[in-house]
Amino acid sequence: MTASQAANQAAKVGQAAKPGKPGLAFRPLPVPQVDVRGFWGDRVDAVASRTADILYERCVQARMLEQIDPDRPSPGVVIPFHSPSPDEAASPGFTGSTVTTQMFWDSDWGKTIETAAYSLYRRRNDALEAKIDAVIDMYGKLQQPDGYLSSWYQRIQPGLRWTNLRDCHELYCAGHLIEGAVAYYQATGKRKLLDIMCRYVDHIADTFGPESGKKKGYCGHEEIELALVKLSRVTGQQKYMDLAKYFIDQRGQQPHYFDEEARARGADPKAYHFKTYEYNQSHRPVREQDKVVGHAVRAMYLFSGMADIATEYGDDTLRVALDRLWDDLTTKNLYITGGIGPSAHNEGFTADYDLPNETAYAETCASVGLVFWASRMLGMGPNARYADMMERALYNGSISGLSLDGSLFFYENPLESRGRHNRWKWHRCPCCPPNIGRMVASIGSYFYSLSEDALAVHLYGDSTARFEIKGRPASLIQTSNYPWDGAVSIRIEAEAPVEFTLHLRVPAWCGKAALKVNGASVDLDDVTSDGYAAIRREWRQGDRVELDLEMSIARLFANPEVRQDIGRVALSRGPLIYCVEETDNAGQLHRITLPRTAKIDARAEPDLLGGVVTLSATGSREAAENWDNGLYRTDPPATGEAKLTAVPYFAWDNREPGEMLVWLREG
Repeated sequence: MTASQAANQAAKVGQAAKPGKPGLAFRPLPVPQVDVRGFWGDRVDAVASRTADILYERCVQARMLEQIDPDRPSPGVVIPFHSPSPDEAASPGFTGSTVTTQMFWDSDWGKTIETAAYSLYRRRNDALEAKIDAVIDMYGKLQQPDGYLSSWYQRIQPGLRWTNLRDCHELYCAGHLIEGAVAYYQATGKRKLLDIMCRYVDHIADTFGPESGKKKGYCGHEEIELALVKLSRVTGQQKYMDLAKYFIDQRGQQPHYFDEEARARGADPKAYHFKTYEYNQSHRPVREQDKVVGHAVRAMYLFSGMADIATEYGDDTLRVALDRLWDDLTTKNLYITGGIGPSAHNEGFTADYDLPNETAYAETCASVGLVFWASRMLGMGPNARYADMMERALYNGSISGLSLDGSLFFYENPLESRGRHNRWKWHRCPCCPPNIGRMVASIGSYFYSLSEDALAVHLYGDSTARFEIKGRPASLIQTSNYPWDGAVSIRIEAEAPVEFTLHLRVPAWCGKAALKVNGASVDLDDVTSDGYAAIRREWRQGDRVELDLEMSIARLFANPEVRQDIGRVALSRGPLIYCVEETDNAGQLHRITLPRTAKIDARAEPDLLGGVVTLSATGSREAAENWDNGLYRTDPPATGEAKLTAVPYFAWDNREPGEMLVWLREG
């Protein structure tokens, strides 16, 4: 399939299943309709040239290919089941011992296929495409006559399908395979995996639903909800959208499905490793929820699916719940980097304002999930409260999970390290590598969204967007050195004049902005609503828009309720959060103090970390001399001048291993 054919095929996405308020819905431009250059272009190139191949090879090395290939002997249990702690082992119904991350391997294949698909837009890779085709052939052979498809329950634990939705990820794996199928079809025109997954979803729809005789279940790990929306949009099948809505509506209803399911398999519902259904957000029906709780990735995927359904069905009851949850997350439970979920125990949320730095879990997948949620909230209309957070998570807490060369990964993203937290090649639970890979490879779809008579620009940077509005083709060409420079130039290309509204985000971090259209100044106060400047006019060939965003340096302080950050300051410039690393600052970073009066300078470093802007200042450092007699004394330590250099957080641990710190002591 040519690039032009791929773009035409992808343009069909969003034309189906509009039962609610279609005139208000904004849909992201499909990946092949957006070319990215500059900052994000470099990252897409790294994924297309390295990460996509690495994901496939490391899946093979982990023996994932053996599990899905029915022509080979089953590999059996490769990754041991989780072991219970002594107190939990006394419970015969303990569920941790029924779970292994090997159960989720289908999801890793789904995300790997999706990453490969998006990468094929960027860079032709016949060898990788052939390998993915072979994987798809294996899934085709594996699929059962009734459509069911799970390599775990067919090859490792046959006979147990649909018996433990709470713990074992069947529908989650289906969701990721659906997303991979949609992306691969759009990229290559090959619909074999799409047809396979449609048959599987038909089986799921025959098994689950509100009708008599069907199971009233839903997945313990949300994901299939947002995937079904994608499948409905690309196939035009309303029943897939309705199934997504069912899974959203049914979650948390009484009698609780997970209780009934546990009893049906002879287990005590109370013998649950995580003790509470808050862990998987099924403790209450979704419209009644008002706090972000439990596993962070699960929560983000659920809220993403809710936002999709709210947009598709014009469901204001979901929108009200989502706004409550958004406020709870962003005012009480969010790291400054856009990371979420401080605890390793539940990979998620604990208590309000509990945001430790050195032990922060802040899983890469969780920040990626926050990007998904924010992007889908923008489907209900341009609003900077969502787009600003999408940008924060994109530029900081998510892409920190991928090395600059695209070969190494973080699972956790702490805000402080003593030098022992370093990137790895793979993980026993390798969900993050393909998740960050697919997000980066599809970054163009987060830049722009389109409604019937409007185009919204959510992100800035060198790019070209091709779209059709009111039946007329047009392009928007954006030129910018963002995020290093706030000057944005936009040129409109249109074969014929066309009237529509252009929405341009004015970030909350920007204290001073200026807007011009064809050289004439526009008063931003007059045209800005919800953080977006709206320009409605008849656009003609060659029309130009210039947006100048002041890229100032800011000192950021945490709410005093965050006890770990009292007396500390973080640095930002534009959308980027900064950190100090040992390689630039001689280590012992906890001794450094940045005076409130210190002047902070920005400096372009084109040869550092792929080209970044660093921040520098003069602070002080407490000395360790003359402390030979013990831990404590009455005299304070001596201090001396210290030169500080800070780099963008996303780029840390790409040089020599060493300490890192985001929150500096303030003098």
